[in-house]
Amino acid sequence: MTARDDLLSSRAEALSEADDLDPRYDESGFALDDYDGEQLERADRAALRRVEGLSTELEDITEVEYRQLRLERVVLAGVWSEGTAEDAENSLRELSALAETAGSTVLAGVLQRRSRPDPGTWLGAGKAQELRDVVLSEGADTVIADTELAPSQRRALEDVVKVKVIDRTALILDIFAQHAKSKEGKAQVELAQLSYLLPRLRGWGESMSRQAGGQAAGGQGMGSRGPGETKIELDRRRINSRMAKLRKEIAQMKTSRDTKRHSRKVHHVPSVAIAGYTNAGKSSLLNRLTGAGVLVQNQLFATLDPTVRRSQTDDGRVYTLADTVGFVANLPHQLVEAFRSTLEEVSDADLVLHVVDGSHPDPEGQISAVREVLAEVGGDQVKEVIVVNKADLAEQHVIDRLLRSEKHSIAVSARTGAGIRELRDLVAAELPRPDIRVEVLLPYDRGDLLSRLHDEGEVLSTEHEGEGTRVHAKVMPTLQSELAAYVV
Repeated sequence: MTARDDLLSSRAEALSEADDLDPRYDESGFALDDYDGEQLERADRAALRRVEGLSTELEDITEVEYRQLRLERVVLAGVWSEGTAEDAENSLRELSALAETAGSTVLAGVLQRRSRPDPGTWLGAGKAQELRDVVLSEGADTVIADTELAPSQRRALEDVVKVKVIDRTALILDIFAQHAKSKEGKAQVELAQLSYLLPRLRGWGESMSRQAGGQAAGGQGMGSRGPGETKIELDRRRINSRMAKLRKEIAQMKTSRDTKRHSRKVHHVPSVAIAGYTNAGKSSLLNRLTGAGVLVQNQLFATLDPTVRRSQTDDGRVYTLADTVGFVANLPHQLVEAFRSTLEEVSDADLVLHVVDGSHPDPEGQISAVREVLAEVGGDQVKEVIVVNKADLAEQHVIDRLLRSEKHSIAVSARTGAGIRELRDLVAAELPRPDIRVEVLLPYDRGDLLSRLHDEGEVLSTEHEGEGTRVHAKVMPTLQSELAAYVV
């Protein structure tokens, strides 16, 4: 062994004993002249790491017939470019829950560490081939990518793995299509799906061609002359026409929703919107507060159609509670646009109850994702109360951390009812109150105005006299103008 070999060996041993490899030196311990910042660990870049605990495949052999009826057997794939490994795994676990909600069987999940996704195959050519090996060994028929793929990336990845590839956006759109029940909800989902599909139309050679005309078009002669556009162009035109029709229908439905909302505003009925991450317990909370009987399921996006219910405070003030569609990290922008009229229930509210799943591994991430979407529809301008739900399942230190970091917050459990009384009191305190004092003498034949005083105002005292009912109350400006003729 030469002296240089001894030097290299001693430097390598010294570096192996260090906790962190200094990025300014190579593996041999020699200084690098062109250091360009932190680099990803070589082992991370070279490995396609399995994420354990994602499989939802049934193990009981007696269920084998049921297993064969499942729509897809899928492998999940993610690229970890930023954040921690825990963040990347949480995102993949959420994708697993989404896939299971859509009716798929999750067989495996893999993560690839890269500084940025590959512009060609997203994972990189070598890792795409490794993914192909995982698909073959697991017997999968679909790969789901934990991002929105460019059309070229999806096609390139499909060409390597030889099975269907869909992305996170397509998966969420599929779930919405399954869960939409109302006419408006179905129209909104179809519009979002068509917006997603339009740039992803794909043709396969001559079979897609509709161009024809004489010998120049292939020598087919008479009877072969076509409209002069390819099938893709024809499909694109039809999709654009359908999207225009759907936008018109949704605008008409929005008019009906706006009319109802305007009626509540005219009568100054305060409104409270329940918003939050999907499966955070919004519908359960609405049922607990109002007894609405809204569908509650332990799955993502169980609620798509907004539900508005009437409630009142302990002192008799009436207000409305609206349950809205749940949000998710990287919610497809097509859905935000399509559901804009529905999400306006939040931006027009007097108070937003932002429900957070306290038992989730990353509740702060949920809060950020919801606020990002609310900002797109103007909901960030509304007074917000953070409601940490599932307090019976969450760790106490997590609840304490959230209550400390959020100024207006409260912990509840919609399942057990813990904290619901305090939440009712908090809502009553945050709602706008009538602040104009009036004293009126209402004739006995104007019972309608007396009823509105009780519903919309704050009645301080009533006294029955010979000419009518004398009332001291606090009211809103609109009701004050209607009572002007009876002021004493």
